[in-house]
Amino acid sequence: MKERNLGIRSEGGFTLIELLIVIVILAILAAIVVFAVGTTTTNAKESACNADAKSVETAVEAYKAQLGKEPANMAALTGTATLNGVIVGPWLRQAPSATLASNGYVISLNTTTLGEVDVTNNTAGPTSYDSSTNLCNSIT
Repeated sequence: MKERNLGIRSEGGFTLIELLIVIVILAILAAIVVFAVGTTTTNAKESACNADAKSVETAVEAYKAQLGKEPANMAALTGTATLNGVIVGPWLRQAPSATLASNGYVISLNTTTLGEVDVTNNTAGPTSYDSSTNLCNSIT
């Protein structure tokens, strides 16, 4: 009579438990990657919003320093002016366009309070930009 050794597998391959463990580990790693990529995209939008708003804010300050008054609109920052026979400007190479709304925000000048930069995002109405409070943080 032939004896059977039940403790040794003679066939190659993986057991169902081993496959399930590998699948669970891969699912956990995939969830971590998806979360990290989503956070990176949000951080990039916030950084772009802050950089754009700060650029407009700096252009407004330069305009005011040279001409002694606040710009009436965004076009004034991208145009030129004559000061004592000298052409000055532009203070901003290109105005932020409405296409930025696809990134979750629009930057504009406040027409009521001249010289104030507004940030409008997809979760709140227009708010005055202040680099110390970082109003671009609510972009999603």
